[in-house]
Amino acid sequence: MQLSFNKHRLPNTLDQLREGQNAVLEHLDLPHDTATRLMELGFVPGHIISAARSAPGGDPRVFRVDGSEVALRRETARHLQIRLTE
Repeated sequence: MQLSFNKHRLPNTLDQLREGQNAVLEHLDLPHDTATRLMELGFVPGHIISAARSAPGGDPRVFRVDGSEVALRRETARHLQIRLTE
């Protein structure tokens, strides 16, 4: 039996996206009111999101979506499911 460990695991939630990476938003796993507000800001499933910068302490993080830059706390970004773009 052979076990393999991938040290460079692909991100599957928005909080794991590194600066400069792009991903497609797949799903928002948040309460309805919060998900609705994020969708109003451009976080709509199927849209491409780019990780921009972060605050000096690492939280919040800035993401580019739908022509805007939006800051999200890591706790919120952790509930947005993504798929990396090629």
